Amino acid sequence: MTETMAPAGAGLDDYVARGLEHLWVHTAQYNDLAQDDGFVVIERGEGIYLEEMGGRRYIDAMSGLWVVAVGHGRQELADVAAEQMSKLSFANPFAYATPPAVDLADKLATLTPSTINKFYFVNSGSEAVETAIRMAKQYHYNRGDSKRYKVISRIGSYHGTTLGALSVNGSPMMNRAPFEPLLPGVIPVPNTNGFGALTNDTTGLDDMFWARYIEEMIKFEKPETIAALIAEPISTANGSRVPSVEYWQHLRKVTEEHGILLIHDEVIDGFGRTGKWFASEHFGIEPDLLTMAKQISSGYAPIAAVGASDKVAEGFLGGKREAFVGGSTWGAHPVSCAVALANLNIIERERLPENSAATGEYLGQQLEELKSRHKIVSETRGIGLMRSLDMKRNPETGEEFTDADEVGKRMPRLLLEAGILSRAGASIQVAPPLVINREEVDSLVDGLDQAIGGLETELGLA
Repeated sequence: MTETMAPAGAGLDDYVARGLEHLWVHTAQYNDLAQDDGFVVIERGEGIYLEEMGGRRYIDAMSGLWVVAVGHGRQELADVAAEQMSKLSFANPFAYATPPAVDLADKLATLTPSTINKFYFVNSGSEAVETAIRMAKQYHYNRGDSKRYKVISRIGSYHGTTLGALSVNGSPMMNRAPFEPLLPGVIPVPNTNGFGALTNDTTGLDDMFWARYIEEMIKFEKPETIAALIAEPISTANGSRVPSVEYWQHLRKVTEEHGILLIHDEVIDGFGRTGKWFASEHFGIEPDLLTMAKQISSGYAPIAAVGASDKVAEGFLGGKREAFVGGSTWGAHPVSCAVALANLNIIERERLPENSAATGEYLGQQLEELKSRHKIVSETRGIGLMRSLDMKRNPETGEEFTDADEVGKRMPRLLLEAGILSRAGASIQVAPPLVINREEVDSLVDGLDQAIGGLETELGLA
């Protein structure tokens, strides 16, 4: 067995070498990581900033992955984790409850939509989606509707990478082909802006057309065979387009009429990201099942949950046969629950949803200013501190970048050079921690300005 502990004083080059040899970085291609400066090692963080080994500091323009609501380096959360570990680090979740799990569930009931009052804790957003799908199917089974096995999901939406979650995942970022066949009975439908070449821009349609399309698809597939419809209220994978209130109110009405459970996937949207505690509040509707993760703990501990409405929870009352099937060893982990509860208290105490709304509006205005200064910026969209910026070679004609432009490689490099960390190509995700202030927004936008200008220069489009 080889020695695994880093030698005293090990520097960046040592970590890069050992990382390339042993660490499988999620979704990354080794050949890209092995390029100069391709393997970034983040050592610490504070507020909206992350610091790389070697001392370079970056603005975390994506909150990790829409995760770090309260900012990096919160000693308060580290102290809560240490205290809970010293008191109780683990208890069998199949047999016992713990005070942190009860306290967290109780707190969530005060924050989520009014009908959501029961919480099932798991470990990740993918697992929450998987659990919600299983919960929806068993709910109908318990009621004698064993034919309800189909699930409707939207093209362009992201829901995770475990098998069930991947089956309803319509994001263009995911290559599902290596894992097919996936779960049977998944019905793909268009998103709020259509799909492929049939977008609202090209067809002149609007989101209400696609809501009615979903209604007709439900009728075609036979409502009595459909268990659930799953969708994010506002989808980052689909470009952070904000649907109309009428869109969601129509789909809520249709699902209720046909006895179909509505699953709102708020893994990204939830806990203030859109300017409200939950994005469903923007549309005046309440789902039957609510998936949540990411900002529930700001990434300080792994935890996720499914919130169930009173109606759904009552569907599992009865004997052993009616109890929800399955569980998770790390579900309701006491340390994660304690950290999540403390994190939610910070979000509430510091009024971060309100800051997301106000500072997010300012960020949106500044991004529109970028559009006026750069010929390649075609559109900015979003709500709260969940924004995206799109670019094209020629927005006036609709000409897209070519493969030879290598925007997917150039843009991340240019952002790094400008002191910005985010997911970027022809579209840039702009979703900083909810603690960001206006001065920091100005610094973030200055960095985007520099990077976009650099791309225009490199491609001869300035």
